[in-house]
Amino acid sequence: RSRGLIWRPAERIRTTMNTLTGTEYGDAGVLERSEADRPDPGAGEVRIEVKAAGINFADIMQRRGHYHGGPEPPYVPGMEVAGVIDAVGEGVGRKTGQEVVSLVAGGGYAEYAIADARGLLEIPEGLSFEEAAGFPVQWLTAHNCLHEWGELEAGETVLVHAAAGGVGSAAVQLADEAGATVIGTASTPEKLSMAAELGADHGIRYTEEEFVDRVDEITGGEGVDLVLDGIGGETTDQSLDALSPFGRMVSFGAASGEPGRPNTADLLFGNKRVIGYHLGQAIDEVPMRVMGAVPELTELLGSGSLEVRVGHTFDLDEAADAHRFIEDRKSSGKVVLIP
Repeated sequence: RSRGLIWRPAERIRTTMNTLTGTEYGDAGVLERSEADRPDPGAGEVRIEVKAAGINFADIMQRRGHYHGGPEPPYVPGMEVAGVIDAVGEGVGRKTGQEVVSLVAGGGYAEYAIADARGLLEIPEGLSFEEAAGFPVQWLTAHNCLHEWGELEAGETVLVHAAAGGVGSAAVQLADEAGATVIGTASTPEKLSMAAELGADHGIRYTEEEFVDRVDEITGGEGVDLVLDGIGGETTDQSLDALSPFGRMVSFGAASGEPGRPNTADLLFGNKRVIGYHLGQAIDEVPMRVMGAVPELTELLGSGSLEVRVGHTFDLDEAADAHRFIEDRKSSGKVVLIP
């Protein structure tokens, strides 16, 4: 005590953080809470205090050990974060306190994450951290698959699989915005209703009817001009049957766990194209082609013309439950973790 005051030691600066670690390949139970040293940014990097981390199906594929070039356990998953810059590395023209969203090279399921300063995006006006965490992967993928890779034109018809999911809900809105006729598939009436609210002109409940037959009815036998396929397996093969002559299909994932294996005879006799798309590799190889979509997306999301649908949020410790939620097809819109 001194002059009637009580002395208290300075608060200890916390140098550790909570993370979710994939301890091995397997089911959602391999995701376990752990503690790690809080990372320091290197040259050209920033550290982000994570306010929300997006979950993508690629995270699930990595956890299963089915993701080409994915990380080896133990590792911290997560490729998409929104939050506040709290430290900057050498040569970075950013300031602490700025709110940003970014793709990260893993490590997003944590209280802090390291990001390349060159890839930081401003959070569109009016979006919460949770909504912003659903912006980079889903919306860049949807825009690129429709436009930069799929070459969608006004008046064409596009088939969007999993139309109430993260990429699907974005693709439905963007295709509608572009003046296309949108056909969406989903597993439940509730998901089809959501797709319709977002701009889908026709809905197909694929668990109750063959989507190829319904596409044939909807298009009068002509088929669709463009398919967005993130499912793979039999869906890929059947989607080719739903394409019109000279139609295109952009394959951007294999949520079924199986790759699609199209018959080349189906392609050449129908003059059809199958186009591959992988966001991470595309950013590495042709960044301007990918990121050229950002100004338009930022404007449309900021103005309210488009919306990021956050379907469900989970605490960081509940990451395993969040993965199961997606795998059980209970999710619609974006699923987000909150540290």
